[in-house]
Amino acid sequence: MSLRNSLLAVLVAILWGLNFVAIDIGLHPPGQDVPPLLFVALRFVLVVVPWIFFVRKPDVSWKAIIGVGLFMSAGQFGLLYLAMAVGMPAGLASLVLQAQVLLTILLAAVFLGERPGLRQLAGVVLGAAGLAVVAVGRSAVAPLLPFLIVLAAALSWAAGNVIARKAKAASGLGLVVWSGAVVPLPLAGLSLVVDGPGAVAGTLAHLQAPTVLSALYTAVFASLVGYGIWNRLLASHPSSAVVPFTLLVPVVGMATAWFVLGEVPTPAEISGGVLLLAGVATAVLTRGRRSPQRRGADPLPDLGAGRRAGAAGDGGRLAAGGSSPGARVPEAL
Repeated sequence: MSLRNSLLAVLVAILWGLNFVAIDIGLHPPGQDVPPLLFVALRFVLVVVPWIFFVRKPDVSWKAIIGVGLFMSAGQFGLLYLAMAVGMPAGLASLVLQAQVLLTILLAAVFLGERPGLRQLAGVVLGAAGLAVVAVGRSAVAPLLPFLIVLAAALSWAAGNVIARKAKAASGLGLVVWSGAVVPLPLAGLSLVVDGPGAVAGTLAHLQAPTVLSALYTAVFASLVGYGIWNRLLASHPSSAVVPFTLLVPVVGMATAWFVLGEVPTPAEISGGVLLLAGVATAVLTRGRRSPQRRGADPLPDLGAGRRAGAAGDGGRLAAGGSSPGARVPEAL
């Protein structure tokens, strides 16, 4: 990727790393526990309204929009918030969720035919080693059920990554907003069933400032800004080139949890974080210039700055399928 796009990916990692502490604060305001599924529904109400009236529907199929909404938004965050509500520490959650890096590359290889290069594979292996070091260091204090729930959230995110990559929406922001409309009603309904109408009504009637501010941060910065950039990058580059940047997320998340929530990292977590950064450097910053190709397909078009001028706004056609002659873009799901 170009330097500009690499910096954008780093910005997304920072926004998502801070996101975990914001979620923890919003879920556990003083004297109250907010139902996690209801909290996700509130977040995506803010993602959708009023933006859906001003942001054009992305030029992808409804099936792709619903798929991204169900997997990248409802599935990932519903499971993540649930895990954190039942005891998963914010810093550790930011780490375990990065299992999606390996799962995305695996799913992209199976469903999109994307073959990562040797340097990317080496970087992912090194990053996975860092994840393993941190996981072993924290395994003694991590309950099994929340851990498994976060792993399920990681799988849901990975599936959403692949759907977004295949959809190749020209407007990443449009995909975030329109797919977000899938989330509020189903998760609010599940919250009514799981938590009960009394808990839902009581929470809505007594929303505290930490919960409101948390919902605003997660909606505006983590979802609208973060996923808007993320989906655009996935539409322009192979998943194996974009996804390794998320290895920075647990470093930011664990550091923020240390300073804000008092979750002091162990030497194993620090050393694992160093390995994660080394994995990012190997997979992304020092990778070869040749992009991975799809099996049986022409090379992906060069989507560098010089050829993406037409894709800068919602009306851009390049990432939505208006690529150069001879470049084959997969159909949207």
